[in-house]
Amino acid sequence: MAEYQTIRSAGRTRSADIDAGLRDHMNKVYGTMSVGMLITFAVAWAVGTSPALLSVFRDPNTLQPNILGWVIMFAPLIMVFAFGAMINRLSAAGAQVFFYAFAALMGLSLSWIFVAFTDFSIAQVFLVTSISFAGLSLWGYTTKKDISAWGSFLIMGVIGLIVASIINMFLQSGGVAFAISVLGVLIFAGLTAYDTQNIKNTYIAHAAQSDQEWLGKAAIMGALNLYLDFINMFMFLLQLLGNRE
Repeated sequence: MAEYQTIRSAGRTRSADIDAGLRDHMNKVYGTMSVGMLITFAVAWAVGTSPALLSVFRDPNTLQPNILGWVIMFAPLIMVFAFGAMINRLSAAGAQVFFYAFAALMGLSLSWIFVAFTDFSIAQVFLVTSISFAGLSLWGYTTKKDISAWGSFLIMGVIGLIVASIINMFLQSGGVAFAISVLGVLIFAGLTAYDTQNIKNTYIAHAAQSDQEWLGKAAIMGALNLYLDFINMFMFLLQLLGNRE
């Protein structure tokens, strides 16, 4: 009986340690993501409110990207794939620097919104996105429902959005753009909940190994995933709800 009580007590202690570690892990994920968001919007605002800087990447009148603008537009996508391929070779500190560099580059690619949309509508959509993201992420963290099966369908949806967006760059169809924006909001809303649950489950599955270096990199990868969910949901909502200048 005493042995049973000892085992039970040890199990409770281990569970409490995992819960405390999970809270610290999620705080690091959200903290890293928040710093990345600050970097992105600071760079976007600094460039977007400076006609001289913006003209380096885009035509100041039509906002159409030049060659450098096209490179900056697609560079974040390339960096995401590169980050996934390089994550095992990077240290946790190196992965964090890579993420912040990515966030700054993303700010350059989004700088045009401060010319295309009113400041009030940008702030309004950012607030709507923040509230929606918080609710979806909280649900993904607390729900007992296993939503891991959503992953493959949502990733297929993202690929479809990328292909449709590239095609519509040439078609310039308002109807197609509206449909892409609506689907984009729904897909990245689902990914917000899915990624949050996945971050939580991944930590729990590897917590027993006590590999702090791996967990540090996992937190940054999780921050990147949630960052992308937020940014994409924000941009699609801005296309739907934003007031143009």
